[in-house]
Amino acid sequence: MRKSVFFLLFATWVMFTVADEGIIGNSTSSRTPKVVNIGALLTVNSVIGRSVKPAIKAAIDDVNSDTSILADTHLNLILHDTNCSGFLGTIEALELMEKDVVAAIGPQSSTIAHVISHVVNELHVPLLSFGATDPTLAALQYPYFIRTTQSDYYQMSAVSDVIEYFEWKEVIAVFVDDDYGRNGVSSLGDWLAQKRARVAYKAALTPGSSVDDVIEVLTTVNLMESRVYVVHVNPDTGLQVFAAAKKLGMMTSGYVWITTEWLPAVLDSSGPLGSVGLLQGVLSLRQHTPDSSLKKSFTTKWNNIKPKETSGFNVYALYAYDSVWLLAHALDAFLKSGESITFSTDPNLQNTNGSHLQLSALQTFNEGPRLLETILSTNFTGLTGEVRFNQEKNLVQPAYDVLNIVGNGLRTVGYWSNHSGLTTNPPEKVYAKPLNISTDTKRLYSVIWPGETSAKPRGWVFPNNGKPLRIAVPYRHSYTEVVTKDVRSPEGVRGYSVDVFEAAVNLLPYPVPRKYILYGDGVRNPSYSNLVAAVADNTYDAAVGDVTITTNRTRIVDFTQPYMESGLVIVVPVKKSKTSPWAFLKPFTFEMWLVTGGFFLLVGFVVWILEHRLNHEFRGPPSQQIITIFWFSFSTMFFSHRENTVSTLGRFVLLLWLFVVLIINSSYTASLTSILTVQQLSSRIEGIDGMISSNDPIGIQDGSFAYNYLVQELNIAPSRIKPLKDTAEYINALRLGPNRGGVAAIVDELPYVEVFMTYTKCEFRIVGQEFTKSGWGFAFQRDSPLALDLSTAILQLSENGDLQRIHDKWLATSSCASQAAETDTNSLSLSSFWGLFLICGIACCISLGIYFWRVFCQYLRFDPNIEESQVVPEPKPDSARRSSRRSFRSTSFKDLIEFYDRKEAEIKEMLRRHRRQLNGHNDSPR
Repeated sequence: MRKSVFFLLFATWVMFTVADEGIIGNSTSSRTPKVVNIGALLTVNSVIGRSVKPAIKAAIDDVNSDTSILADTHLNLILHDTNCSGFLGTIEALELMEKDVVAAIGPQSSTIAHVISHVVNELHVPLLSFGATDPTLAALQYPYFIRTTQSDYYQMSAVSDVIEYFEWKEVIAVFVDDDYGRNGVSSLGDWLAQKRARVAYKAALTPGSSVDDVIEVLTTVNLMESRVYVVHVNPDTGLQVFAAAKKLGMMTSGYVWITTEWLPAVLDSSGPLGSVGLLQGVLSLRQHTPDSSLKKSFTTKWNNIKPKETSGFNVYALYAYDSVWLLAHALDAFLKSGESITFSTDPNLQNTNGSHLQLSALQTFNEGPRLLETILSTNFTGLTGEVRFNQEKNLVQPAYDVLNIVGNGLRTVGYWSNHSGLTTNPPEKVYAKPLNISTDTKRLYSVIWPGETSAKPRGWVFPNNGKPLRIAVPYRHSYTEVVTKDVRSPEGVRGYSVDVFEAAVNLLPYPVPRKYILYGDGVRNPSYSNLVAAVADNTYDAAVGDVTITTNRTRIVDFTQPYMESGLVIVVPVKKSKTSPWAFLKPFTFEMWLVTGGFFLLVGFVVWILEHRLNHEFRGPPSQQIITIFWFSFSTMFFSHRENTVSTLGRFVLLLWLFVVLIINSSYTASLTSILTVQQLSSRIEGIDGMISSNDPIGIQDGSFAYNYLVQELNIAPSRIKPLKDTAEYINALRLGPNRGGVAAIVDELPYVEVFMTYTKCEFRIVGQEFTKSGWGFAFQRDSPLALDLSTAILQLSENGDLQRIHDKWLATSSCASQAAETDTNSLSLSSFWGLFLICGIACCISLGIYFWRVFCQYLRFDPNIEESQVVPEPKPDSARRSSRRSFRSTSFKDLIEFYDRKEAEIKEMLRRHRRQLNGHNDSPR
């Protein structure tokens, strides 16, 4: 009887338990549960919790009252307070899991989310967090963690875009030292690195820091260079940062404060408060939510559900509300697909090795993996816009409002989205357009900065910790005009580069405390590559001197605008050429002399042919005519020919020939003058090609970048390169030459060479052209803002003429540069004049062709019998008259020569008489 009563009571308890909790033990029944338990983990007494708690309850009520979703199933909310503690949050999460929840909303803290994620992974319970923004929570390590808000990965991308937009290169991160703060700032550093900016200092605050602790941290960062602060802290203690900054005078002009979304969360939930006065000029980000009818409806409802301690809701309330609806839509689809909700014991939790912890009470949600898939595939439109996940389990279309705190509220100055970056267009419009992340389209409205100024802060100052700028100056052994030690000046250095730097610094609108530090021992020139590396590794803040800007150096430091143009040139020794008795033949090559002489004779002969029948000066005995040809030919060289040309063709040929003679005479005179006066190179190297192909040794300045350039770029053997310490070694090496232990040439930068020329009185020459184009600049550490300001100052020095005046003061311009071309004049070859000879030859051929054709036509009409008889012949029939014309076949060469030797006037007169005789016979009566 007792056994029957016991079993009856046990069965009744099981039935009530199943009905109350909506589960069916370990069974696989497909019956739809009446009630489904869902949990909520949040810190109730917090800025976020006070907004989120009523929003979650309102969402549960709305889901349960909506018959279109989860028709016969109600959601039962089980809320646990994590008290903003990782330890307590873990305990609350374990207690929540004992109640067989199918999913949990929260937590709001990234630190607690890291711990709880391990619990839900083991029990297969999806965790929908509306406030845990730590980017590392998206790792594969946490498969059951679902972020229903935007990740700080996107928020830090937006912050870095704002920093890039205002052209700041260094920021100081003020953050809470937990998972949320550390990982967020780490993501910010990654984004800034892509934009050639960096987090200069990370100022960590312990969770729950007091105002005194915050003042101590801010006092430290206020002594630093950067004036751009990114504040990434918790909403509940964040305002302490600005209260401390206000006390320290850090909310004035020149400072930049950028906060993440925690600050709008505080202001949105508290409404206009006196604390806004602390925040004037602050820039902040807030997750963008569209102004939809759903959002307006929720705003109206909020007045009825808000707690007494808060006046408004923040964006986290909207995401928490959508998280409940996301779970409701997923459960609706899950249950409609025929799935059941069952739990089973976890074998891993049964054997606790004698522990008093009741871990065996925790059960695994059997259908958790399928519910997880359903949640990630759910897509609907909520208060925050479209709720849909991408492959990385992040919400699609992340967007932020860029806010400026002015007066008593927040002013929107722009928006950010990963579709287009910064813009003034709302994200809804941006995402409807094609992808465009060009920097040309990025813009924001004007911002009011701390100190009530609209002028963009510079973002940095020189540190207030009393440390001057450490400037390395090369202690040169040679060319001390450029830069060297000076024991008499307060700075301890002097030279052209120092004067340029001082003049540029004096143009800056702010003081630059500086200290010059000599680099090198002065016995030999220091290595400039090592000097630049010392700047890069923070041994020095800058390098001032004749530092050449090269590609490799720009990879590790930033250079100013070049203040001196430079390039590598080749210097070789020269000597005076020795004249010889036959120097007058050197201007032309043998072929040129031969062709020129031939053309003199050719033109003389052509002119004789063209003038012989017309001009009596070209007639006479054969010996006289030959002399005339030679005389006329060569007298044209000096334009002193006495014979006049009367024929048109002769004048045409002579005109062209005199033009050719003019060119030849001018070229000959210039070349001969050059040969008799210029110097000749004593080296076989005449340019860069000759230097590369030669095996002779080459000198370079000790410490110069020329060594690396010759070896790495021109592939010249290192054994050929000889470093030289000073100008004395330059002169000695060039005078000795390669055969006596010297060098064949020296490769150095043009400014040095110009100074070197003044020492040597033009004993050496530059050959070829500059084969590099670079300049001297001042080197600074990467992303130093001073480099940009000094570049502007150098341009001002160039425009007002001060840069040239400083150059003339220290560096004299060598007069040898104008004589550099006066070396090794080569003989002129036929290749330079064949065009003139071709034109002249064609003119001669054409003229001769026309002339001989005309003579031949006369010859055909000429009858030698005319001159034998002056009597008028009897009339002849037409056939006889036609036969009187000369037959070409019956013509002999002797007759032709005799005809050509006659004067043109005689031939024409004979032809006229013959024509009159023929006409007279035709007119006589028959």
